[in-house]
Amino acid sequence: MKSYIDHKLTIFLIIATIFGYSQNGFSQKQQVGIFDASTDIGKCALKGSSVYDTTTQEYTLTGAGLNMWYDKDAFHFLWKKMKGDFILQFEFSFVGEAKNPHRKVGWMVRNDTSESSVHINGTVHNDGLTSIQYRPVKGGDTEEIKSTAKAPNILQFERRGNRYILSTAIKGQEFISTEFTDSPNFINDEALVGLFICSHEDDYKETAIFQNVRVTIPAKDDLVQYRDYLGSNLEILDIESGKRKIIYTAPNSIQAPNWTIDSKALIYNSEGRLYNFNLASGLPTEIDTKFAIKNNNDHVLSFDGKKMGISDMSQDKDGKSMVYTIPVGGGDPVLITKNAPSYLHGWSPDAKELIFTGERNGDYDIYSINIKTKKETQLTNSSGLDDGSEFSPDGKFIYFNSVRSGKMQIWRMNPNGSNPERITNDEFNNWFPHVSPNGKSIVYIAFGDDVKPADHPFYKHVSIRLMNLETREVTILVHLYGGQGTINVPSWSPDGKKIAFVSNTYLNDWFSKCY
Repeated sequence: MKSYIDHKLTIFLIIATIFGYSQNGFSQKQQVGIFDASTDIGKCALKGSSVYDTTTQEYTLTGAGLNMWYDKDAFHFLWKKMKGDFILQFEFSFVGEAKNPHRKVGWMVRNDTSESSVHINGTVHNDGLTSIQYRPVKGGDTEEIKSTAKAPNILQFERRGNRYILSTAIKGQEFISTEFTDSPNFINDEALVGLFICSHEDDYKETAIFQNVRVTIPAKDDLVQYRDYLGSNLEILDIESGKRKIIYTAPNSIQAPNWTIDSKALIYNSEGRLYNFNLASGLPTEIDTKFAIKNNNDHVLSFDGKKMGISDMSQDKDGKSMVYTIPVGGGDPVLITKNAPSYLHGWSPDAKELIFTGERNGDYDIYSINIKTKKETQLTNSSGLDDGSEFSPDGKFIYFNSVRSGKMQIWRMNPNGSNPERITNDEFNNWFPHVSPNGKSIVYIAFGDDVKPADHPFYKHVSIRLMNLETREVTILVHLYGGQGTINVPSWSPDGKKIAFVSNTYLNDWFSKCY
């Protein structure tokens, strides 16, 4: 009952936000979106503005302002009050040609709205200059730490205690990071945080469009994995445009969305249950899985979309995962694996076999199992973890991730386990390859060195990457805060144009975080 109520309340809050409701009225919410207010800071000869588009989830900022330097500032600011740690991210583009090459945008953290306030910001100028700028004393001079990045269009600004980290990237590429190392405790714990634009001309306004704007409150240091959970954003990414859209927000953990074959719904798991999320109505409905109420995020649809494989821990006497199949709309689970633990990851294109990761004889390897005869066949036999197996649509390969090289990397092999071939070779820990419907690309999630190679925890800085299987060229689709549950299962739309995934943030104030 609690889960049902949470879903209904969350839907109400999302609908209210989409239609622009707030205590200040509908028009104000459409102006500021997830922020609190839109303000000109300092003396601006021309009034600036902020507009939030509820359909595209984009912000358009227009503003004048002579500069943000020396002992006073003049710019337009879209802000909200925030406490503690945060991760801020946007992608932007200026509108029109620059009158002044120093027009700039960025993330600002400021103690107050006075023109001489203490502040720290991450900024990118029209001429490509990228830097952290800060005023440590009210009314004092502004100082600067320059980044080596040149003309990025993605900007992330993070506060961790008294540390401030600016990470920027050209779309599709790795972040370049610059850190303020002098412990800037001149910034209040509760500060004004938001987007800014400065034209560098007192009597001339510039405009910039901000998309994929994310304000994330990360996990606290004492969070216990698999016991404590943050809130979840269910997102859809358009591959060609790179635009992300949050379609659903929940205060608890939802994980691993996959697309139904008719493109009308996503299926995800939450608190042991499976849900069908109707894309037209924006409403989730629990799938009746009978006794299987301890499902993890290893649910996979067959290629024809008629059946779903699940990994459930309800029936094993030791509470270990076992693999079952059910009709995609719900029904009685049919046990496929007799041995546990077994974690499902894929169907064969002819729907005759499942492939899964199983612990047998103290090691985790990939197995196939004939659905009719229940006969297991071991496909890998390497030391360490092999996981995340998935058939290509033509049935010629099984893609998987393996730690056999020291790092977790993407591999592929023949369906019988022969001829393993390493696909990625980098410094990241790469998990869960998912093959596009046309078989030409894979998407996967990359963790950094802050995780162990054989682990894929919640609540980390990660990226979703796209590899062209012909050229092996890799493009970063999304930099995000997530990890476990973000993209564990096949998540391509049937037409191959979009993917679904989950990002995370602490949701203590639903109205201010919903999109």
